[in-house]
Amino acid sequence: MYSNSSATLPRTEPLSHRPAGIWWGLLGVAAFSFTVPFTKVAVDGMSPLFIGSGRAVLAALLAALALAIMRQRLPRGVQWARLAIIAGGVVVGFPVLTSYALTAVPASHAAVVTALLPAATATAAVLRGHERPPFLFWIMSGIGGAVTVAFAAYTSGGLGGFSWPDLLLLGAVAAGAVGYAEGGLLARDMGSWQVISWALVVAAPLMVLLTTIAMVEQPPAASPVQWAAFAYLGVISMFLGFFAWYRGLAIGPMTRVSQIQLVQPVLTIAWAALLLGEHLTWPTVVGGLAVVLCAGVAVRARAGTREKAGRIP
Repeated sequence: MYSNSSATLPRTEPLSHRPAGIWWGLLGVAAFSFTVPFTKVAVDGMSPLFIGSGRAVLAALLAALALAIMRQRLPRGVQWARLAIIAGGVVVGFPVLTSYALTAVPASHAAVVTALLPAATATAAVLRGHERPPFLFWIMSGIGGAVTVAFAAYTSGGLGGFSWPDLLLLGAVAAGAVGYAEGGLLARDMGSWQVISWALVVAAPLMVLLTTIAMVEQPPAASPVQWAAFAYLGVISMFLGFFAWYRGLAIGPMTRVSQIQLVQPVLTIAWAALLLGEHLTWPTVVGGLAVVLCAGVAVRARAGTREKAGRIP
């Protein structure tokens, strides 16, 4: 007997009118908001290649165990290719590129550039999933993205000169957006946790190779705190967080749920203040409230449109 209970979504109610997708997406974003600060902690004792690939190996072990226990059937046909796309985006691309970038820039600077991820994910959802959000949605999303970037830039002292870490972070944004959009679509067929689990398994041979190379070139010399940060990246950021995130995207619409990411830079900078000792000022609180407000308006703009019952946008 195979368990695929999360793969099929009931369609008696228009998807855009369900708050469940927003709440699942918010849970995923909360889990992901620790990724940049914990990566910054880990890079002081481990190479970026080891962090980016090793956390995927840890997550792949958990994924393989979960798939075996739940007796999941193998993906079929084109699903393998789609899983490879997801793996390239969220298992390989985003973790490795951000790990290298964070060797040269602070966590708050990374939050500035990765604040573009909601808009990039919405664009990928439109191109891949054929969603048709109203013009007002794009206006509010654009304002939300601008407010997010301005807020994060202000709290980090500005973007400064455009350099190679920024290119890596932009590449991470593109990779993450493609992986999120494709994963959200595939989760409607396979289930949210199944998608990230199979994507991890697909990428496992490459990530094991890269982890071995990283350990030979620069053996980890990490403290217990740095190993704890690495464990979070592998277990939560790379695995369990995607359960909620892909579930939210699958309920969708993805253009709506993706805008929840607008609050992620706010949370990231808050955790950086608590974990890395960055000073948290009143403009941070005010800016954070403005970003959350923009995210809420964007969600409401999308929710206010009429869609045919039972139709996946």
